Amino acid sequence: MQALSGVSLEIPQGEFFGLLGPNGAGKTTLINVVAGLARADAGSVSVMGADTASEYRRARRMLGVVPQELVFDPFFTVRETLRLQSGYFGMRSNDAWIDEVMEHLDLTSKANANMRSLSGGMKRRVLIAQALVHKPPVIILDEPTAGVDVELRQDLWQFVRRLNADGHTIVLTTHYLEEAELHCSRIAMLKGGRVVALDSTRNLLARFAGSRTSARVVARDGTQIVLQLNNYGELERELAKLRQSGVEIADLELDRPDLEQVFLRLTS
Repeated sequence: MQALSGVSLEIPQGEFFGLLGPNGAGKTTLINVVAGLARADAGSVSVMGADTASEYRRARRMLGVVPQELVFDPFFTVRETLRLQSGYFGMRSNDAWIDEVMEHLDLTSKANANMRSLSGGMKRRVLIAQALVHKPPVIILDEPTAGVDVELRQDLWQFVRRLNADGHTIVLTTHYLEEAELHCSRIAMLKGGRVVALDSTRNLLARFAGSRTSARVVARDGTQIVLQLNNYGELERELAKLRQSGVEIADLELDRPDLEQVFLRLTS
């Protein structure tokens, strides 16, 4: 069985790109191939023009990966962890940038705390900081907000949006589809190791979610009626039918198509 088959993607510099799919679709495998942690049987991958196989060091330096798993060394403090990570990329005396990253991720107060003493949410912040210490132009976020509280989630997205505005390419995988819908300009959906959709977020919503559009009508007697529509253009015709049948409409609410509807149609 192939983990990935015929996957072909080109992500322009500075894009905020979403990579979605159910468990086992191949998202993490694809990330591992891009990061040079797994070798594909065929094809090639390059990061900012550097081939991940023949130019591994240069490609890896261009990349910052925030893994889904909470992997950490329990014997170091937060600052020591970030200094050590910097050393892997040949960076020294970059405490000013480490301080800035910690400040944006609300880690400053934990700079001298041992990693094993941190909560799960704080460990997640350190993983994000580790991915940023060498200032990579491409950042992969693999489920970055899994198990993270609402406050950190907001702070994190504010920081990531700032990085994207500064020109960093962001690749996001997430099970929180509203995050992808809000932040990603373009999305690829994987199923069974294949790309089943690749388009702008707006186009995906327009193309695939229309058949699930619905309207909730409240009659004056309190009766609620749900209309299933192929598109918004059908709404007036359906309302006319209701009026002809004697229904007096007191209120009307339209459901906006969302990415979850698209996801379920393409992957279930």
